[in-house]
Amino acid sequence: MAAAVLVVDDDGPIRRMLDRTLSAEGYAVSCVADGGAALAAIERSAPDVVVLDIGLPGVDGLAVCRRVRAKGLAVPVLLLTARDAVSDRVTGLDAGADDYLIKPFAPEELSARVRALLRRGQEPRQRLMFADILLDLESRVASRGGRDLRLTPREADLLEVFMLNPRQVITRELALERVWGETSARSLNVVDRYVAYLRRKLGPPAIIETIRGVGFALRR
Repeated sequence: MAAAVLVVDDDGPIRRMLDRTLSAEGYAVSCVADGGAALAAIERSAPDVVVLDIGLPGVDGLAVCRRVRAKGLAVPVLLLTARDAVSDRVTGLDAGADDYLIKPFAPEELSARVRALLRRGQEPRQRLMFADILLDLESRVASRGGRDLRLTPREADLLEVFMLNPRQVITRELALERVWGETSARSLNVVDRYVAYLRRKLGPPAIIETIRGVGFALRR
């Protein structure tokens, strides 16, 4: 599957150039023109890399970086800017950026920087996020909108299965195998029971959808 790259730049010609360059490398590229749209896109689809201009209208690139990190999201961020002072680079990195590229730049260098960030991003993830739900894979602590969900170990395992496969249908058989290590059809009702527990703790708005006759899906 192609790596997903989100391009954020309010300059139309530059945005199109970035799109062409990265698409030619085989990435699945999506583009937005402002910081608010960038934050919404990052929360909605969790891209593999964000290529982010600093000088954006409204919410600027530095603010986007800070908000992304404040939410605990580890998506790699490459900042683009015309500012080349050392202090500017330090400010960008302190805001949570992983790398910094000064305009104008060669397309080959952009591609190399994105490849490097993707290699870093292949390290095991410590946190999962979907919409306003956050799951820490190490501590098994989950929250929704900042509210502690107080999950049991089985509920946390089931939530992890959903969050590793957002928007995809999880059959009862698959959930049973991943969470309980069983495949017996006689045990399938335990999945429905734990989905009900999980829904109750997640609260509204409902985010686990029942796919009649098949299973469940985590969807906004």
